Amino acid sequence: MSGLLALLDDVAAIAKVAAASVDDVAGMAAKAGSKAAGVVIDDAAVTPKYVHGFDAKRELPIIWKITKGSLFNKLVILLPAALLMNSFAPWLITPLLMLGGCYLCFEGAEKVFHVLFPHRDKHVEEDMDVKDPAHLEETRVRGAIKTDFILSAEIMTIAMAAIPEGAFALEAATLAVVGIGITAAVYGSVALIVKMDDVGLYVAATSRTRAGRALGRGLVKGMPKVMKALSTIGTLAMLWVGGSIVVHGLEVTHLWVWPYETIHHLAEAVAHAVPEAASGAAAWATTATADGVLGLALGLLLIPVVTRGIAPAMARFTTEK
Repeated sequence: MSGLLALLDDVAAIAKVAAASVDDVAGMAAKAGSKAAGVVIDDAAVTPKYVHGFDAKRELPIIWKITKGSLFNKLVILLPAALLMNSFAPWLITPLLMLGGCYLCFEGAEKVFHVLFPHRDKHVEEDMDVKDPAHLEETRVRGAIKTDFILSAEIMTIAMAAIPEGAFALEAATLAVVGIGITAAVYGSVALIVKMDDVGLYVAATSRTRAGRALGRGLVKGMPKVMKALSTIGTLAMLWVGGSIVVHGLEVTHLWVWPYETIHHLAEAVAHAVPEAASGAAAWATTATADGVLGLALGLLLIPVVTRGIAPAMARFTTEK
């Protein structure tokens, strides 16, 4: 009997340790997730444009495909890579993030360029040819997962930086919780946004009150404008996040500290020029705007490099037998 009691006491002690570990993981995941909130908002703003133009029946399946790709990005690729780099090659993290930032700047600037200077692009038109909706869907999904990879890399890196050094397993568990939780929040929100017009149709058709039917019609009429606004926000977010990654990376690596220092001083000057209650928001807006402008400039410079150099080279490489 004494042996059994000792065994039960040991089990209880192990359970207490496990419960404390779970609490630690939950607490660190919440802290790390809050640090990455800005990038999470950008991710949610970017994604809805990838289902624009598709039949309503394909919207949720497309979002589910992107969600699975996002989880694969975070849990299978980025989580192990982040842990390994943090342990053995922490100096690699910043350069890789800067490459991702350049990609976001290019993506955002290319969209701005097409709006300002509309022109025909044979390859783009072939990719967006609605005569082959299956091909269009796969193209959109691949594009969404590529963009998600860059944003997810930033999210996981910010999360890693926010996690106190500790046991390898605890860090891995915390990153996994952050990755799953953020993915569920982002793509759950996206699914709700893109199906809101269907909710409006249902409310307009079934509501017994005039106010309810008016609300339903308002949702149906308003969602296309919301989707267009989100597409614009997503493009601006690419430029903002991409620019901020590159500016911060240049400062951290000491390659060129002038952009970071100039933006920092400008934000401080604006913050001191407004009432104290608005100083924080003014400083953030100034920093975000400056990062976005620099991101746009960098992206515009990258357009000829990518479209005339990198993309053709990659196309030749991938089509070789």
